[in-house]
Amino acid sequence: MKAMDVMVREVITVGPDDDVAEAVKLLMEHDISALPVVDDSGTVVGVLSEADLMHRPEIGTEKHHPRWLEAIMPASTLAHDFAKAHGRKVAEVMSDTVVSAAEETPLGEIATLLEKHRIKRLPVLRDGKLVGIVSRSNLIQALAASHIAVDADTESDRAIRLSLLERLEDQAWTDFGSRNVIVRNGVVHLWGLISSDDERKALMALAEEIEGVKKVVDETIPGF
Repeated sequence: MKAMDVMVREVITVGPDDDVAEAVKLLMEHDISALPVVDDSGTVVGVLSEADLMHRPEIGTEKHHPRWLEAIMPASTLAHDFAKAHGRKVAEVMSDTVVSAAEETPLGEIATLLEKHRIKRLPVLRDGKLVGIVSRSNLIQALAASHIAVDADTESDRAIRLSLLERLEDQAWTDFGSRNVIVRNGVVHLWGLISSDDERKALMALAEEIEGVKKVVDETIPGF
């Protein structure tokens, strides 16, 4: 399986000029650990993660170095720490280095990147533009679905997933496209929180209508 088979396409993002306070609210409201930072052209220019917000004076966690240590520390390091602690705009606090993957990147490589860089989410880019995101939980979802078949029809599964995600975008009664769908050998797995039992039933019905779907497995979690 590849990134395109598990990635979430509707990604919560922030801009470099957005307020850090608003970004923090997004992290909390959507229960996510990081936000891709996207400029006006749609290019990913950074990532704002929980780690970037750990040392803030608002919560008494700002780094304080002894005077003697500051005297020998590079000025760039001291400036970096100050910006992280006191920055009010996302661009002042975010990490400029973006660890990313392409849609064709195998899940094995993604797992290695997540582990190597000790991150929880990985932006998926096409020509520098954000097209999705893969998290550790998405890999676990793929693992849970992997027992369905050893030799899955990958192209057919991808077509089913794409069709379902496109139909979800047109539905006013749900924002489920921001969660996840995994298709394995024609079996659709729906993952994530739902707001009502009616939404669950509607999601099941919508998925069952997609051509090629053999079965729909309800992996959703009631949020009501």
